[in-house]
Amino acid sequence: MRIVPVKENIFRCVYSKKEIRDTKSLIIEKRETENAAAEADAAAYTIKSSRVLAEVCPETGAVCWKDADGSILLQEGGKEFIEVPVEIYTTGGETPIVDRVKTVDGERNFIRNLKKVVDHQAYQGRLHFRFADGERIHGLGQAEDGVYNYRNHTQYLYQHNMRIPMPMFVSDRGYGILFDCTSLMTFNDTEFGSYMFFDAVAQLDYYFVTGKDLDEIIAGFRYLTGDASMLPKWAYGYVQSKEQYYSAAEMAEVVKKYRSLDVPIDCIVQDWNSWPEGQWGQKSLDPGRYADVKEKMQEIHDMHVHTMVSVWPNMNTGTPNHTELTEAGYMLNDLATYDAFNEKAREIYWKQAEEGLYANGFDSWWCDSTEPFSGPDWGGEIKREPWVRFQLVGTEHKKYLPAEKANAYALMHAKGMSENQRKSYPDKRMLNLTRSGYASGQKYGAMLWSGDITGSWTTMKKQIAEGLNMAMSGYPYWTLDIGGFFTVGKEWTKRGCSCNTDPTPKWFWKGIYDDGVKDKGYCELYTRWIQMGCFLPMFRSHGTDTPREIWNFGEKGTMFYDAIEKYIRLRYRLMPYIYAMAGAVRRNRFTIMRSLLFDFAADEKAKDIDTEFMFGRNLLICPVLEPMYYENNSRPIEREKEKQVYLPAGTDWYDFRNDRYYEGGQEVRVEAPLDSMPVFVKAGSILPMEESLSYAQEHSDRPMEIHVYRGADAEFTLYEDNGEDYSYENGAFATTRLIWKEAEGKLTIGKREGSYPGMQPEREYTVILHG
Repeated sequence: MRIVPVKENIFRCVYSKKEIRDTKSLIIEKRETENAAAEADAAAYTIKSSRVLAEVCPETGAVCWKDADGSILLQEGGKEFIEVPVEIYTTGGETPIVDRVKTVDGERNFIRNLKKVVDHQAYQGRLHFRFADGERIHGLGQAEDGVYNYRNHTQYLYQHNMRIPMPMFVSDRGYGILFDCTSLMTFNDTEFGSYMFFDAVAQLDYYFVTGKDLDEIIAGFRYLTGDASMLPKWAYGYVQSKEQYYSAAEMAEVVKKYRSLDVPIDCIVQDWNSWPEGQWGQKSLDPGRYADVKEKMQEIHDMHVHTMVSVWPNMNTGTPNHTELTEAGYMLNDLATYDAFNEKAREIYWKQAEEGLYANGFDSWWCDSTEPFSGPDWGGEIKREPWVRFQLVGTEHKKYLPAEKANAYALMHAKGMSENQRKSYPDKRMLNLTRSGYASGQKYGAMLWSGDITGSWTTMKKQIAEGLNMAMSGYPYWTLDIGGFFTVGKEWTKRGCSCNTDPTPKWFWKGIYDDGVKDKGYCELYTRWIQMGCFLPMFRSHGTDTPREIWNFGEKGTMFYDAIEKYIRLRYRLMPYIYAMAGAVRRNRFTIMRSLLFDFAADEKAKDIDTEFMFGRNLLICPVLEPMYYENNSRPIEREKEKQVYLPAGTDWYDFRNDRYYEGGQEVRVEAPLDSMPVFVKAGSILPMEESLSYAQEHSDRPMEIHVYRGADAEFTLYEDNGEDYSYENGAFATTRLIWKEAEGKLTIGKREGSYPGMQPEREYTVILHG
């Protein structure tokens, strides 16, 4: 067993049954000690820095982690590991017997004559914990059940549609643990014990991180796994998507309509099926529907809008892409999915995507289905038990991936796309919207989204907890399908799916809005979801079953249309605030979507709230999570249009909509008509805003507004760069400090520090004081 201080507040602990090996990690970037002064007492089995004291029990290997004053942060309960055989699946030289099946999640290969063969040995086991009474545990990535605090719960960590595991958790007692592990895992805190189970590891390798607050713990996670890359600025504007557009001309027409309606937009998305008919996963375009793609992409770019295109890791047998990778020996044993763990395979995959799509004018990637195996569970009318799903899907991963890397495919896929794009196009930032991911993916420009969720009020509420747990896993980029992906229920059996030949009901496709946008109940749900989505790291509408463009919800002057437009415009009003946060993600390891634990850790009531969140440090977001106007089938509701919200203690608050002032630490009931979601501004805040933007990169001819919300001292740092390339890595950016002193009633606008090509030489401000 070896314990090494990495920084004053970060210790690495390695435990092995054999000699400890420093093998290359897929997720950890920094292992070395960084000027961390420490004292070791071999006789007492202790080691300490200025921030952390580790006391080791020599009989069990359990570590008691303490802070500088000797207070216990976490008492481990011991380690138990056994050596197990790791099996791989092979046909043993036989000709593969392949069943090609059309599923809701694409066309898949199932190899009938695979056989298990023992390949090598690894370890399987548990690290036990003795959590304190009342301690809260968060993180572990994103699941689908809306569990916010994982105490008294089991969480299975495996890649699946609607599940993105992360190998770390945080505690409200001031610490977090990051496991250098890419195998399947299970977190358990039940009557059977509190532990993390590891399915296949060479050795137990983890990092104990302490912090004065959650921001410092998350910063420690990012220090270890790598700083986030900056996304292109347009990625923070409005993204219009749906399943699906069928031609480049259709995409251009949608953008033209947004511009004619004067509704801001920054990106339009081409979902799957852009390939030639019958060539699933081929990274080239159907020559009939996309013959004019370069011309249409230029039209879209001339309207200051960008594009995104869906690509898949699996390909139909016989397609040119599949043939090239097969002949090079770079396919996994399912004979459909390329080997993203092989650097040469990643280079070929990128070359195919570049030649077939990027060179035709697409700007960014939607790397779909990157788990990449979920077939056994993605069907059936009844949802299986959690442990059954874990075994089914986990076993499928281990058929084709090394057991020690069963959770890492999406990460390596993102790595290949990012590194190869940077080689070919060093002046264009990577944006990869991906359905699966893992720790360290933030440095590859990977924006995670929560998968094919159902359009319902219940799902919308659960997604808040899932997004907050992803943020508390140290991952800064997360979003969802605004409005839910699936909306219909009974109509499923009638219409089926263009990629699926099985018309039987599916457990995940059980919406209640069979009339889609013609159902006022769905229009209300979608509108409320748009309002919440306005305050996520990416603002993206997407789904199947019913269209999602704004004009499908009415016309200007009607209730749903006007409410949707209002919040799209608000997103652009807040663009200086949003992009400053994006800069802080890179420069300060900041978190945009914030649990109340980040900023109000001393408020016991705030600690358990999973239906509100902070958007940066200044805005409290209180989504409306129940219908107030219509049930499904357009059935009217008679009720008050109000919402009960909790305002955290330790500060006072302004209602963002009307400047009404409230003391913190109380519940208040506020109005919540359809066009108005409750949002509050923390007293002592500076909010930079702009008017009249149609796209994120636009230079407004109006002064930038600096909104000062009085009540306490405030500070904010504006961030600017060219929004397009990686020159910020070499210092090509500018910052401006804004400082408000409450006692003096004085705002100081600091000197703009730094510069970048294309920077506006002068800027005019309008200062607006609230309160």
